[in-house]
Amino acid sequence: MKVTLEHVTKRFGDQAVVRDVSLDIGDGELFFLLGPSGCGKTTLLRCIAGFYIPEQGRILIGDTDATRLPPHQRDTGMVFQSYALWPHMTVRENVAFGLELRGVPKDELRRRVDEALAMVRMTERADYRPTQLSGGQQQRVALARALVIRPKCLLLDEPLSNLDAKLRLEMRTEIRRICKEAGLTAIYVTHDQKEALSVADRLAIFDQGVIQQCGTPREVYERPVNRFVANFIGETNLIAGTVVEADAHRALVRADHGVLVSQVLPAGETLRAGQSVTVSVRPEVIHLGEPPAAEVNVLRGELLESIYLGEMAQHQVAVGSLTVKVFDLHPKLLTRDGHRKPVTVWCRPENVVVLTR
Repeated sequence: MKVTLEHVTKRFGDQAVVRDVSLDIGDGELFFLLGPSGCGKTTLLRCIAGFYIPEQGRILIGDTDATRLPPHQRDTGMVFQSYALWPHMTVRENVAFGLELRGVPKDELRRRVDEALAMVRMTERADYRPTQLSGGQQQRVALARALVIRPKCLLLDEPLSNLDAKLRLEMRTEIRRICKEAGLTAIYVTHDQKEALSVADRLAIFDQGVIQQCGTPREVYERPVNRFVANFIGETNLIAGTVVEADAHRALVRADHGVLVSQVLPAGETLRAGQSVTVSVRPEVIHLGEPPAAEVNVLRGELLESIYLGEMAQHQVAVGSLTVKVFDLHPKLLTRDGHRKPVTVWCRPENVVVLTR
């Protein structure tokens, strides 16, 4: 079931927490709302769920205008950060609760609960109580309870934030599997970038109640539209500079250390000589060592410090007045405790992103 938001604004007093948000979320899409704490993403999710009514705009679930419908009439299932399981009920009773409220006949209720428990792989613990379950198992029960009512849209509010790192990794895969097997449209709120990049079909980056960018994880990571997105998603080197020359395909940007050549330019904008811009270069696309002869973005500097992480190292490289972050897979060159080493770093023009905002 598709979900459409048209110019949605939600205020609390004089403060607009969500400002003029429009989105089209496709049928069967796993869509993420991603942003820092307090940016408005949970408020928007609660507007979709019906817990808040927006002051402006419309919310359509399928072809139904749900803007002012109460939550129980929207056919949405909600998974909360705290799981919100009844401690005195068994797993089976928790999952069945929503069907009982809807007056579903006993035979159908039993069958649907069994299907939901099987989907989240909790059949063997159907008679356990929540206090007898791990955090990951409680999360599965909360998912089953939302799925059993067969919602048109599944809403998830930071569902993995209370789990440890290993369980979060496991449950990312499980949530995607469950949503795809059930053919659900799902809207998922998180501030965890890795969670969003690894699970989402598409995502929207929020800041101060406004969508900064919407696209696939790869589009948003590799082609950020402004400094906030570039800096929020993953890590990056943001380098201030001035355009020397530019055409439709590439730009030369002068920074303190020299000139960088970029082939990733702002969409729909024409750069001009003398314009102030920022260049974004991800640490993992910067190479240590001497480059091939044809490479143009070659910088000489000093290796200041290395953090060894096993499969990779994180380096700090001084290039003139800049300190550049470099991620090095299969690291060989390392330094610590102020022992500087001369190094050469380089990157390709297709990995240098010019930002004007």
